[in-house]
Amino acid sequence: MSNLNATPSGERIHIGLFGRRNAGKSSLINALTGQKLAVVADVPGTTTDPVLKAMELLPLGPVLMMDTAGIDDTGKLGTLRVQKSLQMLNKTDIAIVVIDSSTGITDEDRKLLQRIQDKELACVIVFTKADLAEGTEQSANISAISNGKADSAKDLPASIPQITVSATTGKHIHELKELLAHIVPQKKAPFPICTDLVQAGDTVLLVTPIDSAAPKGRLILPQQQTIRDIIDTGASAIVTQENNVTQALENLKTPPVMVITDSQAFGKVNQAVPQEIKLTSFSILMARHKGNLEQAVLGVAALKDLKDGDRILISEGCTHHRQCGDIGTEKLPKWIREFTGKEFAMAWTSGTEFPTDLSPYRLIIHCGGCMLNEQEMQYRYRCAADQHVPMTNYGLCIAYTHGILKRSLSVFPDLAEKL
Repeated sequence: MSNLNATPSGERIHIGLFGRRNAGKSSLINALTGQKLAVVADVPGTTTDPVLKAMELLPLGPVLMMDTAGIDDTGKLGTLRVQKSLQMLNKTDIAIVVIDSSTGITDEDRKLLQRIQDKELACVIVFTKADLAEGTEQSANISAISNGKADSAKDLPASIPQITVSATTGKHIHELKELLAHIVPQKKAPFPICTDLVQAGDTVLLVTPIDSAAPKGRLILPQQQTIRDIIDTGASAIVTQENNVTQALENLKTPPVMVITDSQAFGKVNQAVPQEIKLTSFSILMARHKGNLEQAVLGVAALKDLKDGDRILISEGCTHHRQCGDIGTEKLPKWIREFTGKEFAMAWTSGTEFPTDLSPYRLIIHCGGCMLNEQEMQYRYRCAADQHVPMTNYGLCIAYTHGILKRSLSVFPDLAEKL
């Protein structure tokens, strides 16, 4: 997000539009957003890549609308587009299944609905092009299906709400917005970043290295979010660089309740912070925030069992220009080699790319995932668990290789005791 006041995409409810080619998905997203966001044409397959639009959908709040290519696309490129569309389900909180009223329900629609049900996603069935189908036999069919009176209604889950709309005339677009706004996706990770770890009047010291990879004139997203979490409780956030930790501690009248550092500075900060003060990292807090901390803690222990030549996947949720000293491609592999004394085959992914087949890897190390929503992070960790591949994150891996894993989890004593 370019606007620093905007809700980060990883914290927004993700609403995805899915369906066949020419079902009216792009017209619908334009109607919902009130903008000509997606290209609309009568030619099947006009949408080739997912189109994303951040907006406010009250009373639901900040959302990210996602338009996708048709699930019935054909040919070599069409197959890739379908895969990309279905991949978007992994980050979807609410799925809109778009069905053309003038053609009716097909087997592709039913398979899509089954896939959505298997993923236990909140869902709405939207029959589009009501203006074209009005007064036709197909329109009567759709009406009967919506009322559960048609034979084909038995194929549609009764628990999924249905609505008929027209993007051209605006019919029931407002009602669809209201329907979406009152669907609350089931959240599996109800953890804040740190509001439950501090109290009003507390002081927290944040360590934020400023190097060549740091964005000019601003802090990275996890640091911004953590500061906001702290001040929301009425506590104070003191921010410094890793070279000024000792001085910052001396300037405080009372010790901070904890120190939160960028993971790459763990070694230096650990030496500067007295043992009686709790120490953790932004990425560890983010792992708990996304609901994956315990699995990540268990996964990091796999480092000690790796053999020479084993493959390690290092994955980041965002895409950025890698520079000299990059944590994922340089620092992390270096610390792993020094800790294990072994050489590994490293692979990297970034952004939305994440392999469906994880069997070649003996360990996956993921970033904190601040740019990915909870649904996407849960999906990636589930993929690893289902394929029996240990998965951890940057902060835990760095703490482990520096011999301070237990200390880095001191803010979560129940979890630290399991080590």
